[in-house]
Amino acid sequence: MAKLTKDTLLEWYRQMVLIRRFEEKCDELYKEKKITGVYLHLYSGHEATGVGAVASLGKQDHVITAYRDHGIALARGVDPKPLMAEMMGKKTGVSGGKGGSMHLASREHNFWGGYAIVAGHLPLAAGIALESRYNDKDAVVLCFLGDGASNNGYFHESLNLSAVWDLPVVWLVENNLYGMGTPVEAASGQPEMSKRAIAYGMQERPRVDGQDVVAVYDAVCDAVEYARKSGPVLLEVMTFRYLGHGVSDKAYAERKEELQQWQNRDPITVLHNRLTEQFKNIEPQLTKIEQEADEAVAEAVKFAEESPAPGYEDLISNIYVEAQ
Repeated sequence: MAKLTKDTLLEWYRQMVLIRRFEEKCDELYKEKKITGVYLHLYSGHEATGVGAVASLGKQDHVITAYRDHGIALARGVDPKPLMAEMMGKKTGVSGGKGGSMHLASREHNFWGGYAIVAGHLPLAAGIALESRYNDKDAVVLCFLGDGASNNGYFHESLNLSAVWDLPVVWLVENNLYGMGTPVEAASGQPEMSKRAIAYGMQERPRVDGQDVVAVYDAVCDAVEYARKSGPVLLEVMTFRYLGHGVSDKAYAERKEELQQWQNRDPITVLHNRLTEQFKNIEPQLTKIEQEADEAVAEAVKFAEESPAPGYEDLISNIYVEAQ
């Protein structure tokens, strides 16, 4: 177990609470039609996975994910104001209002999205890792994917080549037990994703408790260190999303007992309990962090609402790369 300082644990608590508050507000704004689009995929329930995993990286490292991307962007340090502006399709958004919920990216943070095509980002993660290895850079790629992406051809092609070329990439499967509404065991011949590492010549590693940010951090730190020196790692982190595949998905109405079991080990509560047990009289600091998260989200919404929408010039910009 990592020896972590009080300040580090408090920072993780801040990030996790901010993610939860941000997602709750996005849910509200979507229902008010201030955030539009066919789908809105929320990260509520996954906070410990995103925060613990991203905390293991250096600034030179890269992060890429699928469409459940808001929480990971916040964990990577993206400002909630342009993030919320992007959610609302505004010009001041991280992608200029062109990407929306499923296509967040920040070059400044080496955060490359945000991809709506299931498993479509895995070959891109392999490509970023290949560039790092080819040019002898000290950079690892952390690629988040869902359990549903593991049955896609992109998964096989990307993991296979990463092993053949010893690429510095950590394939992190966030196994929340359902691909959309389909249970993992109903869609996968091998429902334990960690065992698939063997097929690609990678070390088999134990499943990780995705409700415990410290457990995630420890596991991903070890994986990142290995990938930086020796090649790819496949990790499976067990967690649970609190809402459906998208906010309009009502499938969870039939899974109340299962949802309650996971919420009894809510990742924010787990960290809250660790802090209160380890440090005396820390409750006022935790309350202040929660209040500041509410304020940060309110400021982000105000910024987004007051930002202009993209115009015609924005529509036709950044389509072609200018010749050097």
